[in-house]
Amino acid sequence: MISSILPTYSRAPLNFVKGEGSWLVEADGRRFLDLGAGIAVNALGHAHPALVAALTEQANKVWHVSNLYNIEQQQALADKLVDATFADTVFFTNSGTESCELAVKMARKYWFDKGAEDRVEIIAFEGSFHGRSSAGIAAAGSEKMTKGFGPLLAGFTHLPWGDHEALKAAVSETTAAILIEPVQGEGGIRPLPDQCLKGLRDLCDETGALLILDEVQCGVGRTGKLFAHEWAGVEPDIMMVAKGIGGGFPLGAVLATEDAASGMTAGTHGSTYGGNPLACAVGCAVMDHVADPAFLDQVNARAGQLRQGLEGLVASHPDVFEDVRGAGLMLGLKCKATNLDVVQAGYAQEVITVPAADNVVRLLPALNLTEEDVREALARLDAAASSMASA
Repeated sequence: MISSILPTYSRAPLNFVKGEGSWLVEADGRRFLDLGAGIAVNALGHAHPALVAALTEQANKVWHVSNLYNIEQQQALADKLVDATFADTVFFTNSGTESCELAVKMARKYWFDKGAEDRVEIIAFEGSFHGRSSAGIAAAGSEKMTKGFGPLLAGFTHLPWGDHEALKAAVSETTAAILIEPVQGEGGIRPLPDQCLKGLRDLCDETGALLILDEVQCGVGRTGKLFAHEWAGVEPDIMMVAKGIGGGFPLGAVLATEDAASGMTAGTHGSTYGGNPLACAVGCAVMDHVADPAFLDQVNARAGQLRQGLEGLVASHPDVFEDVRGAGLMLGLKCKATNLDVVQAGYAQEVITVPAADNVVRLLPALNLTEEDVREALARLDAAASSMASA
């Protein structure tokens, strides 16, 4: 008999009932060090006082009015994002998946309004993940994402990761946009080198194609800057955001330049819940912390501490780990052992990690984890690896 919850997840037998900073408390009382942060969502950890206060205060005022009316908190968050980024305008969604849908629509509408109705092709890359909607799985293109779901949304070209010649050959007069993650998350924590991102920006400038960056997982301070593309000193035309921007409350956004968004006029897109007062109140509190340069300095300090420790862990357990990859607090352990076995061994040591493609274990901790949290994380990961070696 089918369960009352549609069985689309392979869940670990864990039931967390409380969170405190970088820690989760299981129903039986065990305390787990959370290096997954809800898959890069809980940017400020669990039960952060500022986020709890923002949500509670707003909950006592108004929860939902719909986008038929002005929403004070939405305007405040849009202003913060515009002030802190390349963007001139923001549309709020509930998730990264919804942000992908709008980004694709926006790029195609841009060219339609310019009279280039055939310019609809979106170039995307092997190993990518852009959500599980029709546009998202079509953009990813992998059999794992698309098999069994019938005809895919047309208009996507998929290129190998890092093949510059294939990219140059693929851009044509029908190319509307290039869509890429500055750091692939689900694909195995693969950072795009700064020079490659600069090259993409130059290519888009030469051909007129729009540059869409998917910073759903790598954005909002995760790499040590507010958004990952800032390391390369370039700016996109459109950017997808979600996960960390809500600190655990469902919230996403599409940020865009005025030019890229020019086709999106009244009636071309909408959302019932997107930008609701509760989500945006929390988002404002997240931005007040994460956009602070002093906070980002601490992210980079903890990232350096964690990465150095992980390099030592790889050296100590060459039969379990191969190398460390990633940027900031978006790190991956490339495994020689099976990555799912490493995750399971971590559960036994009460530390949470997240598997990814390419036999990688992801470490996506809260951005405000402490020095002691890092030391404890390394000790527990070391114990997990030792248990595998002795098994």
